[in-house]
Amino acid sequence: MKTVMILGGAKGVGKEILKACLDKDYNVAFSGRNLEQGNQLITSLNAEKKLYFHQLDLNNIEEIENFHNTTIAKFGRIDALVLYAGITPVSSIIETDESTYDSVFNVNLKAPYFLLKHVLRTMMQQQSGSVIFFGSAHMDYGQADRTAYALTKSTLYTLSTHIAHHYAKYGIRSNYLVMGWTNTEGELALRAQEGISENELKDKASKVLPMGRMLNTSDPVPAVMYFISDDSAMATGSILRVTGGEYI
Repeated sequence: MKTVMILGGAKGVGKEILKACLDKDYNVAFSGRNLEQGNQLITSLNAEKKLYFHQLDLNNIEEIENFHNTTIAKFGRIDALVLYAGITPVSSIIETDESTYDSVFNVNLKAPYFLLKHVLRTMMQQQSGSVIFFGSAHMDYGQADRTAYALTKSTLYTLSTHIAHHYAKYGIRSNYLVMGWTNTEGELALRAQEGISENELKDKASKVLPMGRMLNTSDPVPAVMYFISDDSAMATGSILRVTGGEYI
């Protein structure tokens, strides 16, 4: 029986991955800031024995270590780590203040880096493991108002290939999933602040994306489940684009 750890997982694509893991009878440890939201999800899925929610501020490095330690205490192992959580501030390089820069780098890069510090040790002891990075179509250059975000996503790809190269000898795989424009809760909230409704957003995306629509929160899940499964036993260092053709 596999144990999957998700950085995030209480909403959006992370929640869909969690539910897909439950369908496979996997144990899942997931995280988020809202304890009530996490516990409500566990109750709604009637999965108290299979799920563990850890309340986590991604700026708290000590609590990130506790997330790992408590997961091991509850489930005994970590077979896959899905690095889903992230933030997307709207700010060009000439508009970015230090606080915005620090927040996006802390959440998108520093948090997964230090979680990996602990998870990789566990996977090395097991002599097995799969790390799945959530990337972005912004990773190559990104929109003008997503500079810091684009930098973190590009650096995560470097981190993924670094792990793939240096930790393969321990049976650890690392792959990078590029997720395109998706109607997550965060994206819809951001657009609402700009006065754009969900229908207007989907209409705009349909005219921009080669595949004719933006992603829904279920579209990236099959790729993630492949990387978690033993079917991808020899897949490492790869980059897989689920973007609807964005930025190609």
